[in-house]
Amino acid sequence: QVQLVESGGGLVQAGGSLRLSCAPSGRTFSYYVMGWFRQAPGKEREFVGAIRWTDGTTYDTDSEKGRVTVSRDSAKNTVYLQINSLKPEDTAVYYCAASTDYKSLAFPRGRSSYNYWGQGTQVTVSP
Repeated sequence: QVQLVESGGGLVQAGGSLRLSCAPSGRTFSYYVMGWFRQAPGKEREFVGAIRWTDGTTYDTDSEKGRVTVSRDSAKNTVYLQINSLKPEDTAVYYCAASTDYKSLAFPRGRSSYNYWGQGTQVTVSP
């Protein structure tokens, strides 16, 4: 069955940049949307960004607009999360998610819209 695998996490310095990658492993489905969430200790998992797979339409947040970018490489079947000007508060486990549910098109920022998840990759930003 399908499995999402994140990569690119690690320890980085504040002010730097980081790009995370997510690719399916094994059998794949037709995804409507692929997105990124993050979860810091003691906090709920929150939406970071997403992309509509068919045409590349992206979804972001007001707070992170301009600093966080989601993109895709159709040939590699891979989605990316680019984070610039990293801050210590970016420290979290970052999860890749995908949805074969049409409702993700209407609610791409909703955690419940996704039915496939990766195991997460740790991002730690030092001051």
